[in-house]
Amino acid sequence: MTDLPGGFRAQQRFSDPMAELPGEWTAPTPPAGTAVPVAGSAVDDAAPDQQRPDRQRPDRQGPDQQGPDKPAFDLSTAALLGTPGRGPSAGWRRWLYLASARLIDLGESPKVLRHNSLVERARRPLRGCYRIAMLSQKGGVGKTTITASLGATLAGVRGGDRVVAVDANPDRGTLAQKVPVQTPATVRHLLRDAEGISSYADVRRYTSMGPSRLEVLASESDPAVSEAFGSADYTQALGVLEQFYSVVLTDCGTGMLHSVMSAVIERADVLVVVSSGSVDGARSASATLDWLDAHGHEDLVQNSIAVVNAVRPRSGKVDMTKVVDHFARRCRVVCQVPFDPHLEEGAEIDMERLRPATREALLELAAAVADGFPGAVRTAADRPEG
Repeated sequence: MTDLPGGFRAQQRFSDPMAELPGEWTAPTPPAGTAVPVAGSAVDDAAPDQQRPDRQRPDRQGPDQQGPDKPAFDLSTAALLGTPGRGPSAGWRRWLYLASARLIDLGESPKVLRHNSLVERARRPLRGCYRIAMLSQKGGVGKTTITASLGATLAGVRGGDRVVAVDANPDRGTLAQKVPVQTPATVRHLLRDAEGISSYADVRRYTSMGPSRLEVLASESDPAVSEAFGSADYTQALGVLEQFYSVVLTDCGTGMLHSVMSAVIERADVLVVVSSGSVDGARSASATLDWLDAHGHEDLVQNSIAVVNAVRPRSGKVDMTKVVDHFARRCRVVCQVPFDPHLEEGAEIDMERLRPATREALLELAAAVADGFPGAVRTAADRPEG
């Protein structure tokens, strides 16, 4: 029986394990009459690397490479189990995904993608303590409200980080009214007992915490206490807090010339200047930046964040585009927080009662703050829209 070329018998069904593999080195056959070194002989022991050229090629790679030089397979959860398809998280895209038995997946909407991007920015890693000074030369623009709502947003989105807001108003401040009161203690009590504070449990006795996990250290409200809260007091209080908190927000008074302001500005990592959408509010906020520039804080001004607060959809005759453009030329970021009936109440702030647009604006503000964390790399995509 004659085998056809390429037939069954022409196929190599078995392989010789000693046969040459493609790409492998094969020792040449010595000429007839040449002595072949025997293992253990003098020739073999004298020059082992000359007799085994493969030992001189440690970089030789192959599909059957074994040992520590072979790359380890990725044992991550995604590699072993794959990434489960979850589909869109909300909206009509989510409805279509479920109605089609998870066959039609259009992905997340641009709105959801932007929200997720803001959350990711706001959760940037942070080492040490980051100090935020909230400023305004004009009262009634919502500085204390922005302090509490920004702090609540940071505390809510940054899971394991502790966030505290300090009322550094030398007069009677209202920051403590933005969270449920859990203790009558004030910053004065903290300073009195500072030497005995050695743990977070110790300092927690002097703060009140809201549902968002934001803690507030109240200012002294007793009119009988005539001693003003000064620069040395703030420095000592901050020295205690920055040992146990990742973010410290300081709600300042309106007096830029008060002694406590020098300590607040000198210790601040970023300034947040709050303005209303009115003409006098914008002018006062701009005057605050002028004062800082005139007193040698140009770098803080360039890295500052301007917040235009309580912006209504139709803000009368004030051209908000020009207001935003003015601060955009002087500050790193300008954020607009829309008018919200819950914030207008002036009582305790419940983030769940805020309108979605307000929560999104505050998240944008929190992301802008986190963009300034040490080591953070800011890109054009990090700048808020509008």
